[in-house]
Amino acid sequence: MGEYCPSPQGLAALPSPSPETAVRPSYGSCDRRYVKQVFDNLHGSISLDPLALQFVDTEEFQRLRDLKQLGLTYLVYPGAVHTRFEHSLGVYSLAGKAINNLKTYQGEELGIDHVDMQTVKLAGLLHDIGHGPFSHLFEHEFLPRVDPGSSWSHEDMSVLLLDSIVDKHAIDIENDYLKTIKDMITASSKHAITKSANEKHFLYDIVANGRNGIDVDKFDYIGRDCRACGLGCNFQYWRLTEGMRVMGDEICYPAKDYLSIHKLFSTRADLHRTVYTHAKVKAVELMLVDALIEANDYLGISLHAHDPEDFWKLDDTIIKSIETAPNNELKKAKEIIQRIRRRELYKFCNQYSVPKDKLEHFKNITAQDVVCSQKSSEVLLKEEDVAVSNVKIDLTRGKDNPLESIKFFKDFGCDEKFPITDDRVSHLLPAYNEDRIVRVYAKKPELVDVVSEAFENLQMRMYGEKTQVHETPKKKRIRSN
Repeated sequence: MGEYCPSPQGLAALPSPSPETAVRPSYGSCDRRYVKQVFDNLHGSISLDPLALQFVDTEEFQRLRDLKQLGLTYLVYPGAVHTRFEHSLGVYSLAGKAINNLKTYQGEELGIDHVDMQTVKLAGLLHDIGHGPFSHLFEHEFLPRVDPGSSWSHEDMSVLLLDSIVDKHAIDIENDYLKTIKDMITASSKHAITKSANEKHFLYDIVANGRNGIDVDKFDYIGRDCRACGLGCNFQYWRLTEGMRVMGDEICYPAKDYLSIHKLFSTRADLHRTVYTHAKVKAVELMLVDALIEANDYLGISLHAHDPEDFWKLDDTIIKSIETAPNNELKKAKEIIQRIRRRELYKFCNQYSVPKDKLEHFKNITAQDVVCSQKSSEVLLKEEDVAVSNVKIDLTRGKDNPLESIKFFKDFGCDEKFPITDDRVSHLLPAYNEDRIVRVYAKKPELVDVVSEAFENLQMRMYGEKTQVHETPKKKRIRSN
């Protein structure tokens, strides 16, 4: 992907530079002798500065080559084989463009210096180094089942891993700068640090925006995922990076870009509906999680999640570790992996959308809920026969509209910022900002009919009617028997 990037095989053989020979440019240096160019298929040429290169050339960062951005989605969308590696480079590039734009037009007013620019770019580069195998599946599907109640997050692991990288590879960076980078990485997480009054708060909204959700992380993955999956993308991120303006320590946008911002959130929601939570994608993920749980005790997967020294060695190749385990080990996990390879997936039975008036008090449906709704059948269902996927799709703020927390301005000659409500722009925009979808799967094809019936009974018991769009197709029931 670029001239500087060694192959993963060659990387291990590279000697670490000695303190005497290592290049140690000043923080934020733009010495072109040490800048490398990388060509990205989304953003074009990306310039990596010397300090960024020190991080990129570590084995911990190179690990991102073996973490697919969308996990196992490529089994449904064959083009979705891009990795966290190129996404991280893309966010680094966009973070640089955003802060450079602000410096060009407001640098003197805001006091933006080369330290701020370097820090924001590094936060973009390193924001995802803490992702586990198969990206969000590890964090949101696997760990909650093996460690219920865990508060583990990839943002927190990124911070721990960053400290480990700096110490292990003797990267020359001031502690204050490092702390700021870590705070920027966790800015949108539940554990975000409260900033002091004298800090430039707007800098923390560029990479991971906890204030309103508009950040360069989304700019990159929305464009990259749409392209990889062959989907159209009408969202134009450059309009926002060129139009952003800091007012009252907050990034604001031209009022004319209201619909462009809405397109950002709606495109993200469309990706969740059609790609990330595609029924077949979720079937594969449910199976892989079952395999990882079966292999957890033997491989100690969840134990590695708490130690950065062990964690960075986990990546998507863990499937190979399962398949190559000794013959008498991990038999069930191996069987599940082989079923995935043969496309013998858990059978999708049906789904329903939670009624709008029930969204506020909705609780996730479990396999036990479905099994307990079985009335009469020759086959008695067990919890291990059923898999349930509870899908949440929103505009980043649950039932709330994220645009209500965004400030706009009339034009660049105006110093007043203000919010805009949907009804002032269009009556065609959605009145609800959240969807909850419940899908049920039969782990064995011969149980599709029985599981489908129990699922319909569950809907009748909860809502007094079947809320699914249609009955499970007869062909599917017949084919499964």
